[in-house]
Amino acid sequence: MSDTIFGKIARGEIPAKVVYEDDRALAFHDVAPQAPTHILVIPRKPIPKLAEALPDDAALLGHLLWVARQVAKNEALEDYRIVINNGAGAGQTVFHLHIHILAGRPFSWPPG
Repeated sequence: MSDTIFGKIARGEIPAKVVYEDDRALAFHDVAPQAPTHILVIPRKPIPKLAEALPDDAALLGHLLWVARQVAKNEALEDYRIVINNGAGAGQTVFHLHIHILAGRPFSWPPG
């Protein structure tokens, strides 16, 4: 597991408000939410960013989206935004792949 804050959360070294977990993924509330609902989905496998995922990670990447969908359903979210930032220039600040689930306010397009 990588030594990022998300790796530490996945190992249970840092507490988090977990809403979903299985052997491949973990979902928890963001500590600096950008919307009324802001949940992060991370793989337990340390992948620094989407661009560094390998062909063997395809099933895991699909599982992360399934987890995001399941978390949204469990949270009774009807309208929500899914975001994956890839690299510092795109806004990624923690280099452990993660999916943002954002909901509870209107969003504009294009973002940022």
